Amino acid sequence: MPEGAFRFGTDPWDPTHRFETSWLVSPWVLFACRALISLYAFTTLVFVLAWQCAHGETGCTASQNQFSYFTTLTYWGLAFYFLAAAVHTFTYARSGTALLNRLPRPLQALHSAFYTTAVVFPFVVTVVYWARLYSGTWYAEVYSGWSNVSQHALNSVFAFFELAVPRTNPPPPVHMLWLIVVLALYLALAYVTNASKGFYPYDFLNPSKQGALVAAYVFGIAVGCIVVFGFAWGVIWLRKYVTETKLGRKGKFSSRGGASAAAGDGGADMESAKPREETLA
Repeated sequence: MPEGAFRFGTDPWDPTHRFETSWLVSPWVLFACRALISLYAFTTLVFVLAWQCAHGETGCTASQNQFSYFTTLTYWGLAFYFLAAAVHTFTYARSGTALLNRLPRPLQALHSAFYTTAVVFPFVVTVVYWARLYSGTWYAEVYSGWSNVSQHALNSVFAFFELAVPRTNPPPPVHMLWLIVVLALYLALAYVTNASKGFYPYDFLNPSKQGALVAAYVFGIAVGCIVVFGFAWGVIWLRKYVTETKLGRKGKFSSRGGASAAAGDGGADMESAKPREETLA
């Protein structure tokens, strides 16, 4: 186990409100964007379930089976992440103190890990789905085209929004461990699905068809997840460097009292008329 895998840290939690602010838009606009993305994602998920119930040959069986697919589960996770992020951004914009900052430290650490999953798993899903899983003519069918683009293309657009627009820091390397743990738990779910429902969510997990290639697929996806983590980390680092160091865009903050911001976490000069705040430990 990497050192610190189960530690929540003792330094001040996000004193410059990076999870709730942006270098580009105000907290109110960031809240609106996150809320709209969450609403769209939940609408998509509920509509897909209802459509499959109404048009499936076996009633709602296909809808029930959706919860065995990693692609669907990650989209649910994305919808809930944006809902939580919208709530925290709203409370910060309204009062100057985010709900997230008032939660127990373990929940704050879990939100940070939740953010990491939201900016990593969607890219993994998009690549694996279009490169390995998809076959068909989605562009010829309105429902199929819309559902596939919404869940397997827009998911990465939403994730990139979180990489590019908020002021978040690069995720800690220890999060790579927990991404692999989540993938391992899903692998267990896939085999539980086969034992309880009689099918594998993905054919490349079926040992009777793939043989030893199952291990290669699992290892390849795990490595791909680490590569995507590196990509996400790099994009966030580059965004911070360009917007804060080169362009001097330290962020847009709540006008409601309290310490609003520091110019980055290193204690550089702040925007004029903004109070100073302690730096991150």
